[in-house]
Amino acid sequence: MQQLQFFDQMQQIRFIDLFAGIGGFHLALARQGAQCVFASEINENAKKTYLANHNLDAGAWHGDITLIEPQQIPDHEVLCAGFPCQPFSQAGQKKGFDDVRGTLFFNILQILEEKKPEAYFLENVRGLLKHDNGRTFSVIQEKLEALGYSFQSFVVKSSDYGLPQHRPRLFMIGFRDGVTKIEQPEKLPLKYTMSDIFSGNCEKEVGFTLRVGGRGSVYGDRRNWEFYKVDGEIRRLTSKHGLLMQGFPSDFIFPVSEIEAMKQLGNSVSVDAIEAFYKKIKEKLSAEQFTLVK
Repeated sequence: MQQLQFFDQMQQIRFIDLFAGIGGFHLALARQGAQCVFASEINENAKKTYLANHNLDAGAWHGDITLIEPQQIPDHEVLCAGFPCQPFSQAGQKKGFDDVRGTLFFNILQILEEKKPEAYFLENVRGLLKHDNGRTFSVIQEKLEALGYSFQSFVVKSSDYGLPQHRPRLFMIGFRDGVTKIEQPEKLPLKYTMSDIFSGNCEKEVGFTLRVGGRGSVYGDRRNWEFYKVDGEIRRLTSKHGLLMQGFPSDFIFPVSEIEAMKQLGNSVSVDAIEAFYKKIKEKLSAEQFTLVK
């Protein structure tokens, strides 16, 4: 019989950062006092940027998550992952759609099953909801619930949480008791506009979404999205501006080229939106959640 142990409110919440990119999850959770005990990212340029900006204990950084056994990962309370959405339907052509082996989502499931963290926080593109006529999303929910976790999904715009770009993204959140759910955080006013970012009178106060396109290019919701009319002059968005649009501090370091920096920003989560939802997770862990002693 499993013994119940209430989560200590004074205990520092530990998290792991999978498919970590440049550390948007890390920054958001660290702002709320959480400790990153494991980070994994296969891209070498992203690794340079991550390690230049975030503190990690020795041995906490790892590369390809598919080369790591789940039991090697430290204990943690929250699993964070902005995982790539690989075509699940390809994995299911011969063995049925329920077979998610061979996808990176399967690695998340393995870690959840082995380490049993209290909660997960996943992020992906909004299009995942309709991928393969909605079957991909259904499989994700079914697999997480089959492990005993609750499941919620939210379509979240960065502009609803203080940042001057729309950038709709899909958040998926669940707790190990299979029951606990959060309320969506109240929307927040913009903390600055594109005029503030450009330090001039910008004709568009909320910018276009930062995205990553083919061959590593960055594109938005229409052509020439990166150009803005400021004080009557045409100016181009740079990584300095992109940092603020994504909620990163102005002193964030990019030890890579400007082209690579823009690509990394386009791949990153919006920090303020992640932080707003993590606050709700943290409240549940502190007030309601319990740990099943392993």
